[in-house]
Amino acid sequence: MKNNRKRWFFFISILLCSQLSVHCSGGKGTLGHPPKSVDKSESYVNPVFEPILADPTVIRDSSSGYFYAYGTQDDWGDGQGSRLVPVLRSKNLSDWQLVGSAFETIPSWKASGGIWAPDAFYDNGKYFLYYAYSIWDDPNPGIGVATSDSPTGPFFDHGKIFDSKSIDVPNSIDPFIWTEDRQKYLFWGSYNDGPKQGTYGIPLSADGLSFSSVEEKFKIAAGDLEAVIIHKRNGYYYFIGSRGHCCAGANSTYHMVVGRSKELTGPYLDKNGHDIKERGNGTLLLKGGQKFVGLGHGTRIITDDRNQDWILFHGIDVERGTVSSGASRRMLFLDRVYWEDNWPVIKGNTSNIELQHKPYFK
Repeated sequence: MKNNRKRWFFFISILLCSQLSVHCSGGKGTLGHPPKSVDKSESYVNPVFEPILADPTVIRDSSSGYFYAYGTQDDWGDGQGSRLVPVLRSKNLSDWQLVGSAFETIPSWKASGGIWAPDAFYDNGKYFLYYAYSIWDDPNPGIGVATSDSPTGPFFDHGKIFDSKSIDVPNSIDPFIWTEDRQKYLFWGSYNDGPKQGTYGIPLSADGLSFSSVEEKFKIAAGDLEAVIIHKRNGYYYFIGSRGHCCAGANSTYHMVVGRSKELTGPYLDKNGHDIKERGNGTLLLKGGQKFVGLGHGTRIITDDRNQDWILFHGIDVERGTVSSGASRRMLFLDRVYWEDNWPVIKGNTSNIELQHKPYFK
């Protein structure tokens, strides 16, 4: 009788796994091996691009339907030197190919530096790339803007919008553009311990190339956050930012937190009602796991044609933390964003390393 019950239980288990299209693996999962019931062409496994696409931003070209991703200038250790903002292309956010570099030459408005953390934006027939121009421990980094008629570039540099000294905000990097009621806003900011540290916003001119007055800037987050994303949903503005060390290979501690506000200018509060203008506040959205660490610097949230939300970000494999050039091997990841009580959630607060269904685009 006991053996019959065991056989019956085994039969039911196999049947359920088949009907529910799940991968029965004792809860451990199998990396990179899809269950037979799932079409490989409709599924993906993280990361979605390697070796590097750090500090990603993504835009969709309405005429072709392609998504384009841009990342920080980096030497991938493949003998091609430092790519001046690598450009990737995809139809579905999960299958990416390198198509070139956004810049042909380094901008000239600063004596030295790299092009970091671009933010892509389309307006009135032009593709914009807002970018940080900086070196490590730069006393006066800044933010510039370039435009192109094509998402693949080349982008023409319009020069500096401001630097840290002129805008009076230390470590002015990590730009993000937001448009509302035909008004463009530039958000930016990064780590700093001084009294003026933090993430700020400022209105831009109609052409998006300048601002009117330093006095118009406003602060929304403390100086232990960077890589700002703004998202609007159901009457709330959401601030998603990154905290921790981005670029220490396998020792990176980057993670992402969130706060929300009824107003674009804040205050942005976490789930406990604490203002993220105070250091240490923010509700956890994403952190590293056993296989991948340094998860952060996400893109805008992108909604697919089944009304599912997605976010891309970079992360590091603990077993392969750097490339031969010494650069952190910050690969590109994609995960679905769910919503619970008007708060964004990534399941398990970390990247899914098992098989996932791809975003759906017609």
